[in-house]
This record gives sequence, structure tokens and C-alpha cells, in this order.
Amino acid sequence: MQHRSTLRVAADVRELAAVREFVEAEAGALRVAPGAVYDLVLAANEIATNIVVHGYRGQPGTIEVELRPERDALAIVLRDQAPPFDPTQAPTPDTSLPLERRALGGLGIHLTRRLTDLMTHRLRPGGGNEVTLIKRGVIAI
Repeated sequence: MQHRSTLRVAADVRELAAVREFVEAEAGALRVAPGAVYDLVLAANEIATNIVVHGYRGQPGTIEVELRPERDALAIVLRDQAPPFDPTQAPTPDTSLPLERRALGGLGIHLTRRLTDLMTHRLRPGGGNEVTLIKRGVIAI
């Protein structure tokens, strides 16, 4: 399977809708099951949001989103040129605690972990980050 699609947007919360629409359209074109498409859209949105908020921290930049089928899985790769930020190192929040006793943040990454089968991070040569999300069993081979 050689289908690859890429979107590049400004690192701005106003561009997150374009990321969601892109993931939904491309995953749909690959005949990913609707429930899995929804999970992938949510997961990609969470990572893109983290890139804007925690990576670039309001500074200008870009986010590149690539969808790539891999055997029976779909990989979503998000790249940036932001300072190093590894979402895979975020601690798992204690969701058993009442809301008023929980630390702020971390729920988006926790959700992403639950919606995907694998989340990896690597520093890009020359600067920036690359986060890859893998969802298995969603593409017929």
C-alpha cells in the first residue's frame, strides 16, 4: 500500500479543524471503520493541540500531519519544528481521584493512549518533534 497523504497547517488553534477534517477524510478514503476514524480524529487533534500549546507555546510555526497505511494499521505522523516536547513522557493521571484533587492536564495524552495502539516520539534531525500514532486492525489488507 503506497497511499500517503500530508497536510501542513500553521501551529494555531484555529487550524485544528483542518487537521480533524483531513484525518477524517483521508481515513475514510482508506475505508477505515467509522468508529476507528472518530478515535483517530480525536487522537490527532489532541496531539496537534499539544504541539500548539506545549510545543510552540504561542510562537509561530507549522504542523505537518501525514497519514500512512501500514499493513492492517494506520499511522498518523505529526511533525513540528518546536522545542523538544515528548508527550509519551506525560504521567498517567489518577482518574480515580475526585476532580478537585487531580492535577491539571494530562487527560488529552491519556485519552490518546487509550484511543491508539501505539504512540511514539522522536526528536527530528535538525530540530523539532515527530509523534507517531498507530491504530491496528483498521485497514483491510
